Amino acid sequence: MRKGYQGFRKGKKKSQGKGILEAINTDGPHKEWLGMPEYYIHTLTVDGENYNYLSAEQSLEVQIGDMVVFRYEVVGSNRRIDKRSLGKAIDPSQYQAPSDND
Repeated sequence: MRKGYQGFRKGKKKSQGKGILEAINTDGPHKEWLGMPEYYIHTLTVDGENYNYLSAEQSLEVQIGDMVVFRYEVVGSNRRIDKRSLGKAIDPSQYQAPSDND
């Protein structure tokens, strides 16, 4: 094994969250330094807990009342949702259900 090679790093595992999206509060646009693209801070309330999600988009693809799933990590006193991990939960029993139009 060559010097400095550590293989797969065993870092702290991210926590997973799932629940009903109760509220979305959007703050922004923010810009930290010159040349940085604008971003928005979305505070999502899921089952009574607040999570922060940073995004370049002002609106999200999830809506209030959706069952959402995501990965997050605790940063200071905040829970921050990982980029590109926020999505709607799919219920397998409803996935291939026949539509009402048939």
